Amino acid sequence: MPNFKDIVGHQKLKQHLQAAISQDKVSHAYIINGEQGAGKRLIASVISQTLQCSDPKKNGNDINPCGRCKSCLQAESGNHPDIIWVTHEKYSIGVDDIRVQVNNDTGIKPYSSPYKIYIINEAEKMTEQAQNAILKTIEEPPSYGIIILLTNNMNHILQTIRSRCVFLDLKVVEEEKIVRYLIEKYGIPDYAAKLAAQFSQGNIGKSIRYGTSSDFMQIKEDVLHLLKYIDDMEINEIIDAIKNLSQHKLEINDCIDFMQLWYRDVLMLKVTNDPNMLLFKEEYHFLSEQAKRRGYEEVENIMKSMDKAKVRLNANVNFEITMELMLLTLKECRND
Repeated sequence: MPNFKDIVGHQKLKQHLQAAISQDKVSHAYIINGEQGAGKRLIASVISQTLQCSDPKKNGNDINPCGRCKSCLQAESGNHPDIIWVTHEKYSIGVDDIRVQVNNDTGIKPYSSPYKIYIINEAEKMTEQAQNAILKTIEEPPSYGIIILLTNNMNHILQTIRSRCVFLDLKVVEEEKIVRYLIEKYGIPDYAAKLAAQFSQGNIGKSIRYGTSSDFMQIKEDVLHLLKYIDDMEINEIIDAIKNLSQHKLEINDCIDFMQLWYRDVLMLKVTNDPNMLLFKEEYHFLSEQAKRRGYEEVENIMKSMDKAKVRLNANVNFEITMELMLLTLKECRND
């Protein structure tokens, strides 16, 4: 069973939450904000399991779920009646999802626990109607009600909601902590753990995916080949490259993340002209050539096209069309 010790990094956040639970000063509403893979679901799970545990382990403000009581076992199996993960079938979270699973349910007292905890993952997908609906519950919650909103982008949450929640922002995790975690938890070799940690850019979820994926090195090489030679590739070659990328087991967003890291290096080289600042140091020649060919505006447009591609893919827009549009933007954004 996960506990606060399993949360890598975020020391101040953990101390704050454990103190609040130990001193019975838990808020009725939280926003946990961070990019996908930063650990929001794990943190929400640990908070809820600790709050509902009938015999938590305590040592001052250091508190964790026992992992043995009925509540802990129910939470671990995903069947706790008083820990509700709000679900939705469509891309957005609609007002009916909130009314049925949260608002109409808060009037029912907890079945077997001190709290009823409602966790909404990707809360930024709530429509404005849905946000206004949950705002009413946040403003007038029952004494036993706790709402936890997990967001990839809190700017999409209404200010009226943000002002009524305790805000927890997940920062990047130090590289050495990620390396140690990957080695100890997953038995990943030292060199592979370092590589995964480096390319995850402080995101624990990404580092786990990279470190445990047999595709990681191959996808890195395929993406690099595409980016190095895209200026000289014909449309049919780009389409073949897209098909090749789609065969990998890693999420396509990871492919786009690698691409963004490449153009981050292009921009870094333009600003500093220092090869030591690069992530892809071994590709200095290609990066230098692209830095000469692309101005700041072109690089900015490329990064925007990648963000748009992620949004489209998350909305289930056709994969091939989305990637082709993005890669054509990469090819066209040059000033030579």
